[in-house]
Amino acid sequence: MMSGLILAGGRNRGTNGEHKAFLVLDNMTFVERQIREMKKICKEIIIVTNDPIPFLRKVDRGVRIITDYFPGKGPLSGMHAGLTLAQHPNVWVVGCDMPYISAKAAELLIERKQDGFEAVIPWVNHSAYPLHGVYDRSCAAAIGQLLEKDEVAVSALLKQLFWCELQQSAFEEKGIDTRFVAAIKTTEEYEKLLAWHDSLKMNYLYGG
Repeated sequence: MMSGLILAGGRNRGTNGEHKAFLVLDNMTFVERQIREMKKICKEIIIVTNDPIPFLRKVDRGVRIITDYFPGKGPLSGMHAGLTLAQHPNVWVVGCDMPYISAKAAELLIERKQDGFEAVIPWVNHSAYPLHGVYDRSCAAAIGQLLEKDEVAVSALLKQLFWCELQQSAFEEKGIDTRFVAAIKTTEEYEKLLAWHDSLKMNYLYGG
């Protein structure tokens, strides 16, 4: 049993104030793409945001929309709120700026977590990606303690948890495209993403 948690806070300064959750790719917003993917394996989906109104207008009523207990303290604040209110012990956490999240990748993460870890995080291109990780709901307590001390870095959380990484090779062996960890931070990155998708479509149509 798993909950899906989408972190949709922040000021979106890299996209000139345009909320990254509502950027469009293949006629769907990022958040719609994420909800569609999470529904494959999650019994509930939660969005944490500092501005619920746009989401109330645009997402299915079955998606829970909540706000931070510790506003203005970044991804850890959203994780704390989502983990605290999640109905299921395993929680798949992603950032709203990630258009390629993968249910198949999350299944591998949760399978590894059954070995007794509090969290399992992808290790791709020599880096950890905590915002496509699977966490135990109980991690909310450790996050709350950090936020009360104004420690807001995700790296600080990892020092408090019993976690492991899942290597890139584990995903590749299952044919999972490791672009699932990709995040769009700026307008320039979004424009490059659109151009890349347009080129893919042209190659498909004309056999280039």
